Amino acid sequence: MSTELYQTEEEPDKAISVHPEFPTKRLGAYAWKSRAEEFNRLVETSNCDLVQSMRFNVRKSMAGLLLGSGQVEEIRARVEELEAVVVFVDHSLSPIQQRNLEEALGAKVVDRTGLILEIFAARARTREGVMQVELASLNYQMGRLVRSWTHLERQRGGFGFMGGPGERQIELDRRMIRDKILAMEKDLDKVRQMRATQRSGRRRKAIPTVALVGYTNAGKSTLFNRLTNSGVYVADQLFATLDPTLRKLVLPGGLQLMLSDTVGFVQELPHELVDAFRATLEEVIEADLILHVRDASDPMLAEQGKVVNETLEQLGLVGDFAPPIVEVMNKKDLVPGLESFRAETIPGSRMALSAVSGEGVDQLLGLLTDWLTDEMHELHLKLEHGDGRALAFCHEHGTIISAVTGEAYVDVVVLLNPADVGRFTETDGVHRLRK
Repeated sequence: MSTELYQTEEEPDKAISVHPEFPTKRLGAYAWKSRAEEFNRLVETSNCDLVQSMRFNVRKSMAGLLLGSGQVEEIRARVEELEAVVVFVDHSLSPIQQRNLEEALGAKVVDRTGLILEIFAARARTREGVMQVELASLNYQMGRLVRSWTHLERQRGGFGFMGGPGERQIELDRRMIRDKILAMEKDLDKVRQMRATQRSGRRRKAIPTVALVGYTNAGKSTLFNRLTNSGVYVADQLFATLDPTLRKLVLPGGLQLMLSDTVGFVQELPHELVDAFRATLEEVIEADLILHVRDASDPMLAEQGKVVNETLEQLGLVGDFAPPIVEVMNKKDLVPGLESFRAETIPGSRMALSAVSGEGVDQLLGLLTDWLTDEMHELHLKLEHGDGRALAFCHEHGTIISAVTGEAYVDVVVLLNPADVGRFTETDGVHRLRK
């Protein structure tokens, strides 16, 4: 899907947003307003000029148009009056509904899934991100060929791989998309294998991974940059981060871990995107610890937390399959009096901080240090002077607390993961690294 559909070089296209509310999904006045504002921000993120936002109570979803005929006529009048060229609907539309609405309104119609796909297509930067968005778009388009093409009803003859006589153009188009989907899935499988190899390498080196997750625009990338001194793109907009980023984080005292910044979640994140971005989200699935970054200043804090938890469940992170999760209440500078607490166990911990000002970040680093040291063993080693291999292993796989050089030996106190403790043998009081 191309962003050229919704913008020109001269000026952005005028757009209207439509928010249908159904009896089974009554959100309450404030919750509805918050959802509508979020959807309107998505529209603006797609580089359109939002000229009006319209809300409709829909008693019953109409099979052909979703909305009632009178509501459709009201939108059509506003499209003509405001010269809008795009109508964004905050709901999923069937291909037939989308086609019928376009004909009735005389404007392009994009549903919630199509809008999010559009934004993702514009934001993807890495080859992997572009591939994942394209795969999600192809799956989305498969059922919408009837809307996208005007020549589908004509018959087309052919031979060989082009299809036999009488095969419809739509069947050829669908076959082409299916073939492209299969090729894309094979390429993404290679990406998954590469990531699995990288994770395996990190595990061999005993480097734990901590993943930042949260609602979009909660401040994950700002916190990521604060912790790792990185230059990850940050903006006050939805889905500013799309491609995953990994950086090594060296904690006070020398302990190390890998920190992962991931795509933000949003209400009703299209399943096409959850499936397509599974390769990226595997960094979350395989994480040893999850930091759930939350915007403490947002009035919809509770609802956003529910969305994140539901998305994690979609990824299979439930019960025993979920790593420990720590809540990080961000934007403390905007919420006077917000305090953090530390429970006795890591999963019960909640940290309050400001990624912008840095207040509270030291507490988070302390929590991460405690978490790592709880998992590690303190080992007292007596190494020969010339045993550089053993000393190098201690530096690479652990944290050296002290090293005292004597006449013949070096006495080392080191923190190591349990898996690495058994790498040393002792003979006559001297430690050596197993081969």
